[in-house]
Amino acid sequence: MKFVPYLSFDGRCREAFEFYAKVLKGEIVAMISHAETPAGEHVSKDWQDKIINAHLIAGGQSLMGADSPPEMGDATKKGFSISIEIDDEKDAERIFNAFADGGTVTMPFEPTFWAKKFGMVTDRYGTPWMINHGMIG
Repeated sequence: MKFVPYLSFDGRCREAFEFYAKVLKGEIVAMISHAETPAGEHVSKDWQDKIINAHLIAGGQSLMGADSPPEMGDATKKGFSISIEIDDEKDAERIFNAFADGGTVTMPFEPTFWAKKFGMVTDRYGTPWMINHGMIG
């Protein structure tokens, strides 16, 4: 069994996944617009280029997402965070700072009792992240 986070976006899925691929040093293996599928007939003309399915692989892990048309409900992300454990401190700090740029830091990236460093941030696309470096125990 494998758990794969699937994120909803307000029309900026392509932009977010290109950013995540760069920051996480991953590869986008799928990026399909509504217009490229039979579902395209069910969304407005201005939504045709929005993403119905994106798939990113980074560090052997998958992250998936899509744009959520307004008529399908709210794309706000609530009640979860994506937690990443990163062995290299400089890489962990680089990723945290990239997510913080244009985002909101909830907890600064600093030492805690359970990790050498930990921080919480919501990126510019509304995705909440928890960055762990050097988990203790």
